[in-house]
Amino acid sequence: MIGILARLRRGAGAADASAEGTADKPAKAEPRTRFGAWLGKPMTSFHLIVAVAALLTTLGLIMVLSASGVESYGLDGSAWRIFGKQVLWTVIGLTGCYVALRMPVRFMRRMALPAFALSVVLLVLVLIPGIGTLSNGSRGWFVIAGFSMQPSELAKIAFAIWGAHLLASRRMERATLREMVFPLIPGAGAALLLIFVQPDLGQMVSMVIILLALLWYAGLPLKTFLTWTIGAMALAVVLALSEGYRSDRVRSWLDPDADPQNAGYQARQAKFALANGGIFGDGLGQGTAKWNYLPNAHNDFIFAIIGEELGFVGGFGLLALFGLFAYTGMRIAKRSADPFLRLLTAATTMWVIGQSFINVGYVIGLLPVTGIQLPLISAGGTSTATTLFMIGIMANAARHEPEAVAALRAGRDDRMNRLLRLPLPEPYAPSRIEALRDRLRSRPQSETRPRSAARTPARSGRPRTGTQTSARAAGRSTGRTGQNGGGRRHAGARPTRGRARALEGQR
Repeated sequence: MIGILARLRRGAGAADASAEGTADKPAKAEPRTRFGAWLGKPMTSFHLIVAVAALLTTLGLIMVLSASGVESYGLDGSAWRIFGKQVLWTVIGLTGCYVALRMPVRFMRRMALPAFALSVVLLVLVLIPGIGTLSNGSRGWFVIAGFSMQPSELAKIAFAIWGAHLLASRRMERATLREMVFPLIPGAGAALLLIFVQPDLGQMVSMVIILLALLWYAGLPLKTFLTWTIGAMALAVVLALSEGYRSDRVRSWLDPDADPQNAGYQARQAKFALANGGIFGDGLGQGTAKWNYLPNAHNDFIFAIIGEELGFVGGFGLLALFGLFAYTGMRIAKRSADPFLRLLTAATTMWVIGQSFINVGYVIGLLPVTGIQLPLISAGGTSTATTLFMIGIMANAARHEPEAVAALRAGRDDRMNRLLRLPLPEPYAPSRIEALRDRLRSRPQSETRPRSAARTPARSGRPRTGTQTSARAAGRSTGRTGQNGGGRRHAGARPTRGRARALEGQR
């Protein structure tokens, strides 16, 4: 996974170099297997993300029905209550996914800031008694006609889109650290503060994952990134120990047997359920932990029910699906020409995988309980709907890969696109402001230097020519990339200490 992240961060420079030096490279060897040929097709990323999302959504509905039947029957005598709400939210999410799939990229970027501002207003409104609903010690829900909605979930996707737009629009500038983080960090801080007041530590962790992913793939210096990551982890520890119920969770994680009937009860029951499942499980619907032994069996701890009923095989299969999701998301991000789609896809992938890692981690006892749901699997209406919406954006980005755009606009048939009646994707073209920045940066330095500087001889005693100056400028713009500085340099360019922005778009 670390290698994939490093290659993705170097993707922009590699993409530009391959575009400029295609004539100098030998033709690619034809794939020797059918699977390799299929991976090389233009629409493979689109088909992969749709298939993985469909499998995860279907498995999630099946497991919610199995895990929630007992609790639903205890509420109103019907085993279908929680499952029915989950189906309704899934339909809403699929509708949002289809809308995101058809949404023009330029419209998405124009609406980024208004959408984030609206989400912040909703975070303020939910804190007002009488408007927001208090549940499980957190005032973070709007309840309308029996259906609850978390504005913090909407704030996460709005922040991801706005942050990707903000960083992508500055990709061609030699931005300082201050220019890179402002106003991104203040906006994230405002949203995090409002979520903290609710309080909801799980949503705060998810928001921080999105923020760090955006900054990492935008090319934040490694030293700064590590410093901020360590600071975020230290702050999370302080917040976990500052509140009574959160500190109890940490103590029960460190010593599960200290309070087995109170703080450590849920974690112990989850481990018992996983142990009962064994290799192949007790069978779908045959688990016993959901019979009021394991609290929140259909929500935060649904992975324990999967392990009990489907065994190690089922749990490993689910993790393999999330691994395939991670591969597909990184593939889309790496192959995208639009820096906005590249940033947004990478951040969304890290958000989903990060939540999955934390949820599974605290179910099996590797992490303290934080209340983060398992994406597309746990029962949670707003979480499911927002995740499906973001997957729709990822599928939209897959259709905007350069090869996919060329294939679809050339009239090559694709059944899924024809079945969904999707419009033709537009090839990536920078906006006027971005194009102006491109020209200013690509202009030879000899044209922008003052006359007095132009008359100054070079170090070797010879005046610099326009070609030499351009070569030096090219060397500066193609310096080190990646987390370890292992990027490539153009042949003949003098090595410099500058580091290229990792997520520049193709020019």
